[in-house]
Amino acid sequence: MANDAFKITVHMVSSLDGIIAKKDNSVSWFDTPDNFDKGVSAQNPEEFLKAIDCYVMGSRTYEHAVELSKEYGWAYGDTPTIVVSSRNLKPERKNIEVFSGDLVKLVNEKLKPAYKNVWLVGGPNLAQQFMRLKLADEIRLTIIPIILGDGTYFSKALGWNNHYTCWMLLPIKTVW
Repeated sequence: MANDAFKITVHMVSSLDGIIAKKDNSVSWFDTPDNFDKGVSAQNPEEFLKAIDCYVMGSRTYEHAVELSKEYGWAYGDTPTIVVSSRNLKPERKNIEVFSGDLVKLVNEKLKPAYKNVWLVGGPNLAQQFMRLKLADEIRLTIIPIILGDGTYFSKALGWNNHYTCWMLLPIKTVW
């Protein structure tokens, strides 16, 4: 894909055993007191985040992010954020828009004309819809070195429980 081409990246965070949320739907296991001395070996995080020009998320991910923002601040900054929901949600910030409707129209009529690098940051149901409709160009999976044993599995959340799905693996980067 050319550098100036439109791209949607599905970003998920998983445990070593492939779980993206605990049984109670929490992601409290993301918080860790561990310090990885070698740090990030990839691109500068601030520069990397500046390259994302729009975030898309489902309503539960949005509500969780709003709760977390009370303690940590809004993780997505001033970057335009589209919340996909069938519910009537009130945006907490001026750069947030709520969308309800056809995802193909969202991509073709709203995202493609205005953005180049769109990140879908959750949840698994929305990611599954984007994958099923072939609207996503890549999956970026961040793995936290913890074993949870039970919860929502990444593959099942995307509807991949009964068949193999092959993907092209891009270069892997270790960040600790």
